Amino acid sequence: MPTSDSLDSDALFELEPAVTQSAGFAELARRPLRELVAADWAEALAPVEGKLRDVLAFLGREVAEGHEVLPPPSNVLRAFGQPLADVRVLIVGQDPYPTPGHAVGLSFAVDGATRPIPRSLANIYKELEADLGLPPRVHGDLRGWAEQGVLLLNRVLSVRAGEAGSHRNKGWEAITAAAISAVADRVTADGSPAPLVAILWGRDAGTVLPLLGSTPVISSAHPSPLSASRGFFGSRPFSHANTLLREQGGGTVDWELPPLP
Repeated sequence: MPTSDSLDSDALFELEPAVTQSAGFAELARRPLRELVAADWAEALAPVEGKLRDVLAFLGREVAEGHEVLPPPSNVLRAFGQPLADVRVLIVGQDPYPTPGHAVGLSFAVDGATRPIPRSLANIYKELEADLGLPPRVHGDLRGWAEQGVLLLNRVLSVRAGEAGSHRNKGWEAITAAAISAVADRVTADGSPAPLVAILWGRDAGTVLPLLGSTPVISSAHPSPLSASRGFFGSRPFSHANTLLREQGGGTVDWELPPLP
């Protein structure tokens, strides 16, 4: 490892992103919860606030030790940016894409400029076309779904670049379990369950079933190229979700994404 005397200006410039990332995660660990997530999410996640701060501090240490962490600090809690009260559909993923530049803090989504899109997302688009006749998009920006109350939540919210699953069992699972329970436990003014449909793709997603109570669930194989042909294709999750939402008085989701982000 070079000493400080051997670091020229170019090398220092190369180190800036890692230094910034480390400081960013450490800063998140110190900030009030209400500055990190939507106000009603802050209330729902208060019981696991200490665990959240521990995980964020761990991410700071990961970067300080030379690991690139995805997504960046600005997006690691992005799934909780939309109000909890607005959630109508829950789509559970595993952990973020480990390819640098792909993870954006929403399960299955990527930055709108990413080409080509991940194969799992391409398969999701194929099923969307078969289900609702909506044309596949070349981009992976799923903000249009999130803004309509589709919670795109990974079970684990960070990963080392190039190392899929590297941040499992580091504390995220308790936080996302609390989030899923909070979504499922909401009630309306008359005490009835708030409209909600859960879409669970693959065995990992299926592990959250005990947290969902009486929530209607649509489950199938994962859209990964390794499993999509074993039950994901033909499952019609998007039309089924809208049917279940209508039955609960929750309206419908417009699943069509813009041609370009």
